[in-house]
Amino acid sequence: MIASMRIAVFLLVLANLLFFVWTRGYLGTPANPDARRAEQQLLADQVLVVSRGEPPGAGNTRQDAEKAGDRKSADSCQSWTDLASADADKVERLLSEKFPAFKVTRRSVSENTGYWVFVPPLANKEEVSKKTAELKELGVEDYFVVQASGPNQLAISLGTYRTAEAASAGLEALRAKGVKSARMGERTGRPALAMLEIHGPEGQAEALRQAVVALLPKASPGACRAKAESTP
Repeated sequence: MIASMRIAVFLLVLANLLFFVWTRGYLGTPANPDARRAEQQLLADQVLVVSRGEPPGAGNTRQDAEKAGDRKSADSCQSWTDLASADADKVERLLSEKFPAFKVTRRSVSENTGYWVFVPPLANKEEVSKKTAELKELGVEDYFVVQASGPNQLAISLGTYRTAEAASAGLEALRAKGVKSARMGERTGRPALAMLEIHGPEGQAEALRQAVVALLPKASPGACRAKAESTP
């Protein structure tokens, strides 16, 4: 009887000892199979989030492709200035036909030679006669009607000035007399010229330059405004 109890106690102690060794991982198996996994998940730089259904490693492939695409689409910019309107039209047609990957921004540039106060162009000579009669009734005698063809034909000039401040003062004096239709604007000494800023793939920039020069031998490109301002 005593021997049986001793054997039972021995087996119980042995079982507890084996359980203790097993829970401590001394037998090669961790107590918590997820412990190692949790440690690995703490390494955030090794965790890659991918979309559902996307195979592992696809995220890196996509990022690499985006970086390669950015390098491939390196942007060039050419500025073509002092172009006549017809020449600017030719360059835009060249872009649409042979260089569709390029985008163009067009601006009009005119030379300011002063300011003028005027009544905007009227519909016909009858309207001009009616307006000049009104001006005379308001005591305005110093005016002339623009007869030359162009955007200002049949406008009525009420004075020209060297500075914007002087033109503004002249306009206020006319309004004080009751001339409500008068306006102030810049005077240009020559027809407006066009400036083209052309953005597109760096790899085709030289071919574009040569094509434009072949089309307009006297033209030459310059640096775009943004790039020129960023240059120290």
